[in-house]
Amino acid sequence: MTKSYSCSPAIASSFTLSAITLALCVSNMAFAQQLPQQTAAQANSAPIDDVIVVTGSHTPIAKLTASNNVDVITQDEIERVLAVTPADLLNRITGVHIHTNNGMESLPAMRSPVLTGPGAAGAFIFAQDGIATRAAGFANNNGLSELNLAGASAVEVIRGPASAIYGSNAVHGVVNALSANVDQPGRLRFLYGENNHINIATKFSGEEYAIDYQHINDGGFRDESDFVSNKLDAKFITQFSDATVTTTFSGFNLDQETAGFISSGSNGECYTSSLADNVLYEDTAAMSKNCDPDAYRQWSSVRWASKWEWSLDNGAKLALTPFYRNNHMEFRQHYLPSRAIEENSHSSVGVKTIYSQSLSNDLDIVAGIDLESTTGLLIETQDAADKYSWGKARQQGQHFNYEVDAQIIAPFVQVMYQANEQLSFDASARFDNTQYDYDNLIADGTTKADGTSCTNNNGAAIDCLFLRPADRTDDFSNTSIKAGVNYLLTDNTALFASIASGFRAPQTTDLYRLQNQQSIGTIDSESTDSIEIGYRQQAQDLNYEVVWYTMKKDNFFFRDADGLNVTDGKTTHTGFELGLDYQLTQTLNVGVNYSFASHEYDFERANSGVVNGNEIDTAPSTMGNVQVTWQPTDALSMELEWLHMGQYYLEPANEHEYDGHDLVHLRTNYRMNDTVTLTANIDNLTDEAYASRADYAFGTYRFFGGQPRNVKVGVTVNF
Repeated sequence: MTKSYSCSPAIASSFTLSAITLALCVSNMAFAQQLPQQTAAQANSAPIDDVIVVTGSHTPIAKLTASNNVDVITQDEIERVLAVTPADLLNRITGVHIHTNNGMESLPAMRSPVLTGPGAAGAFIFAQDGIATRAAGFANNNGLSELNLAGASAVEVIRGPASAIYGSNAVHGVVNALSANVDQPGRLRFLYGENNHINIATKFSGEEYAIDYQHINDGGFRDESDFVSNKLDAKFITQFSDATVTTTFSGFNLDQETAGFISSGSNGECYTSSLADNVLYEDTAAMSKNCDPDAYRQWSSVRWASKWEWSLDNGAKLALTPFYRNNHMEFRQHYLPSRAIEENSHSSVGVKTIYSQSLSNDLDIVAGIDLESTTGLLIETQDAADKYSWGKARQQGQHFNYEVDAQIIAPFVQVMYQANEQLSFDASARFDNTQYDYDNLIADGTTKADGTSCTNNNGAAIDCLFLRPADRTDDFSNTSIKAGVNYLLTDNTALFASIASGFRAPQTTDLYRLQNQQSIGTIDSESTDSIEIGYRQQAQDLNYEVVWYTMKKDNFFFRDADGLNVTDGKTTHTGFELGLDYQLTQTLNVGVNYSFASHEYDFERANSGVVNGNEIDTAPSTMGNVQVTWQPTDALSMELEWLHMGQYYLEPANEHEYDGHDLVHLRTNYRMNDTVTLTANIDNLTDEAYASRADYAFGTYRFFGGQPRNVKVGVTVNF
């Protein structure tokens, strides 16, 4: 059957003079012109080997037959991008954008606004080989930085809720880095760039092991903003007579001098600029300043997991994965008026158990249970003197000092039914019980740590801003479901649809790091319900996936523009996504990722500036990415990447906005021989002045200026 394809005028108008629209139109028209001339099993539609994915299900499945969206960043892409920050790699995914703040700090968006503040922690799952890098109640906004994305064999991404598989925190999406493969060629890579950037990466492997190490030392393009990062991944596979054991170890540390926001309110103090406040980010001299020279982040983590797999006599399979994680972080909260120092840590032990069996030729079942025990602590200390402003009293000394023991018990089941050769169904359900045992180590209530009162500017005793509950136990039970269908139209095309729910059990900071206008014990689990419908093709020359989705979220936790916590928000999210990879010729490939979405508040809160129907702040309606790869010879390859960020509002009232930006990156590799490859990469080729993050809070515009044009050159030696 012949189908016609055209570019929507609405979409095209949102990308005026943008290469993203051009690439979309060219790709779709080229596709449409070929369809009448050839059947779906010919030329561009010639079937290819199955792409196997592991992230959207408890067992590996063919991507073509999946009932939900799934994106895969291959090892070839990973080697070409040579990512320093998570944004370098993940911004190539449809519907995903990672805001880079400073150094290794970042904030994610996946079918969501770029989430900031308390609500951002725990809205996503960041995992290695299916195991979350942090415990569910102890998430961190910057958690992506722990993953060794540059050393992964692949990165798989699911957009939207996936709690039926992963439990708490899989509200807006999952990023799953797959460990390096064993028995691969070794390599040593050295990159040098502006701002004294040094990137050393090495990989060793044998038949039963793989070790990958990355060291980055970067001077930063802003004053006093250098960082040093080290990442180590090791993987060992051991074959016993009745079991296969895969053991992984990961280590990470970061020592960063952080440059915080450039605030319009600091003009004339930290910097001088003649530009209007709303376009201050265009002043590259101002953006290079560091108005928080004492801000920093020190972070370390280790993870271990050992997966034991048995094939049983009845044809069933059993997998048992004990794991351990330990995480410690200390940093200055440069983005808050108190500029307090936060120290947090947690350690976990747990086990994942999966039993899978084919009950018939058409019916498979998977069942299991996840068990996890975590101990964590948090200390927040303000070294500045007592301060009263904006009606809030922030006291010198400890704001919070508490410990939490957390237990999670989560049984699950998944059923897959093959109705006929074309039609398949799957359904998953999971029940999570999360229990927190909280122990406050300083005075309860809204006093100072020693029990004395805060004062206002007149010396009158008042409540401090920060509220510390008395010792307590909290318990949350959540059930998550996912049901999907996939219909194979041809050998390489499929329709799919699914409904799914996600939840985020309150983070420990949500429950126990409170403000004086909040009530203790009133916070409930954040929940999301989603529907998506999609169409995908996997073929020799043309692969694409088109998805429409809609989601509703309840009990959304966020901080408003005045710094106050809102714990019961409601939001809606609807969008269209296109991911396309087109091999135009033997030497030219085009990749297109585009999303058009609406993210809106679904409730009213006048004192927080929230109006029902307003766009959520930091929620661009359009995001896009185009990569054009040219390989004229076996030795030379070049990639030109265009990245688009659309306009977005900076606060719930929708009174201030950022216009968005377009960036161009160039990557070149030249293989001198089988051993040596030369690399030259240019980020921000056109030297665009832009904001990598913009917001409006406490009465001022605040920006992280984007990095100016940056060149890196390097050499890779394979062995």
